[in-house]
Amino acid sequence: MKKTILIVLMNAFFCQLFAQITYDEIASSKLNAVRQLKIKLPNDYNPDSELIHPLIIVFDGDYLFEPVVGQLQFQTYFDDMPSSIVVGVVQANERFYDGYCDEVTGLPKESGLRFYEFVAEELIPYLDKKYKTSKFKVAVGHDLMGNFINSYLFKEDPLFNAYVCLSPDLSGTVKDYLGERLEFFKDDIFYYMATSDKDLPGIRNAVIDADNQISQVKNQYLTYYFDDFKNDTHYTLVTSAIARSFDKIFEIYKPLREKELEEKVLPYEGTLDEYLVDRYKRIEDLFGIKKLITEEEFEKVVKIAEKREDIESLEKIGKLAKKLDPESLLGTYYLAQYAEKLGKTKKAKKLYESALTLNDVSHINRDFIFSKIDELTVVDTDNENGEEADDEDN
Repeated sequence: MKKTILIVLMNAFFCQLFAQITYDEIASSKLNAVRQLKIKLPNDYNPDSELIHPLIIVFDGDYLFEPVVGQLQFQTYFDDMPSSIVVGVVQANERFYDGYCDEVTGLPKESGLRFYEFVAEELIPYLDKKYKTSKFKVAVGHDLMGNFINSYLFKEDPLFNAYVCLSPDLSGTVKDYLGERLEFFKDDIFYYMATSDKDLPGIRNAVIDADNQISQVKNQYLTYYFDDFKNDTHYTLVTSAIARSFDKIFEIYKPLREKELEEKVLPYEGTLDEYLVDRYKRIEDLFGIKKLITEEEFEKVVKIAEKREDIESLEKIGKLAKKLDPESLLGTYYLAQYAEKLGKTKKAKKLYESALTLNDVSHINRDFIFSKIDELTVVDTDNENGEEADDEDN
């Protein structure tokens, strides 16, 4: 019975998924042909909104588009990556000609060069004009096209910010100079490559060699990930690799979780409000998306501040929360906690009372604030001199 319910739910999910996929056509002067595109817009897509989305271009869109969209749906559900626009380029019988490269250099030539220019000079500008795209662009390719997308790395200004090379059929001197090329980027670049122990031998050997050279690259702007799967073939590795590549490329976008809290937040040198500000600024700089710090994340960082016995961070987190959302009681509540920990009960009570005029948050409501006020015993102490000035600052 449970198995039947699961099958029904999965069928409903995929029916909804495929119902949301649309098709478009683009006339290309470079190719002297019309190309079909598969397009999946985010569920929250609104052409009138200021919200923008990363653009994921899927080469081999005939068969690779749906696995990419399925993984995207899964990861965005858990807020592990931003909602993105996925465009699959339907290549069908043109695939060999689209990926045609010089045997010596491994770079596109003739029909391959025309397709290269079509993507760079026609397709991307067309999509940027038609949809609410951010500056962050991802290329996904398998086999022949997994090799082809590397050619965009050799532009003076690379077309894509992230490259997902699934068992790429590396050719020519491109495979020999990948590491050298990746060494010289001065802007953030993400590069993912995968093979498996049951991959096609020629492809696997070239990929392993490329990994050996890329692994030696020391470039602060390069984020490189490599997977060597076990018991997967040239084709079955694709779904696992897509999942892993998105998981790694968008790692910083994920909500704060235990691993990051323990490994990065706890030992952070500085006040923890700075960690949050820097983290979310990097998300905005990378993806062109302004992501808000959630109440849950504020609470997790406050707990780390308590673990560090870092009351300075508590005060600054309170000020940050209040600045970002003045209508929420969260920031005022943290400032009241800060005052209470300093023994400034009069000031703490005043802040708790002012929090009552603000909006509740998920884990703190008015009843809880009233209980905090009742707990306080207002006393006059010498330590409270100058509290009025402090109140104005907060």
